[in-house]
Amino acid sequence: MRTVREIYDVLFAFAPERMKMGDWDNVGLLCGRFTTEVETVLVALDPLPDVIAEAVELGAQCIVTHHPLFFDAPRAVNDASYAGRCILELAEAKIAVINLHTNLDVCPGGVNDVLAETLGLTEVSVLNPTGTDARGRPYGLIRTGMVREQRLAEFAAFVKSALSCPGLRFADAGKPVRRVAVGGGSCGGAIDDVLAAGCDTLVTADLKYNHFEEAKYRGLNLIDAGHFETENPVCAVLERVVREALPELTVLRAKAHKDETQFL
Repeated sequence: MRTVREIYDVLFAFAPERMKMGDWDNVGLLCGRFTTEVETVLVALDPLPDVIAEAVELGAQCIVTHHPLFFDAPRAVNDASYAGRCILELAEAKIAVINLHTNLDVCPGGVNDVLAETLGLTEVSVLNPTGTDARGRPYGLIRTGMVREQRLAEFAAFVKSALSCPGLRFADAGKPVRRVAVGGGSCGGAIDDVLAAGCDTLVTADLKYNHFEEAKYRGLNLIDAGHFETENPVCAVLERVVREALPELTVLRAKAHKDETQFL
């Protein structure tokens, strides 16, 4: 029988903890015991109550997610808070939760390599690498690459389809799309670096009003494709990594988790 520790070791060999983007981030085994024996693993982007309920129904002993259950240690664990209720449900069901957050964003083969691949980028490279992994490969947050030259409206429609977005926002700077930067989740702060790299388009999420205004007048096309949509494709990688290393485990993707954002 495999244990939580073995799953943890496999995942953090793929996305080492040292790659996380700061001490503010919270990665690792956030709930549960390393010694718990595991037969079934459930993978999801977030450890939401619906995902926990699905794990209980499936009899899973471990949940693997991208986003943390919490960032700061709770001052109390009780059913008066959202995090407390989640922790209690997990503890009562003896389910462990492992998460890989910004280390998975930046690592080779992680969130942003998957996003670049999903959007068909070629000649992909890491923008401003922050280090190299054990195999000498650079890692960092943003990926850049090339696409066939096209109008922004055409490329935005492709992004919407490729990522199954219920809707997206974009700002047209009047430039054709050719050199694209991608950053899953919240990467509006990378606009200066993206422009300096000669990119004409940035695909990310969680953009603010001023990001659109500034980028348009600085000559950068912006596409906000949604936080869930730009990061959820990495769940397939988490499934594959665990399944290939520990083939005797049953590894499932959560069906309960979806983007809660709705569009009229």
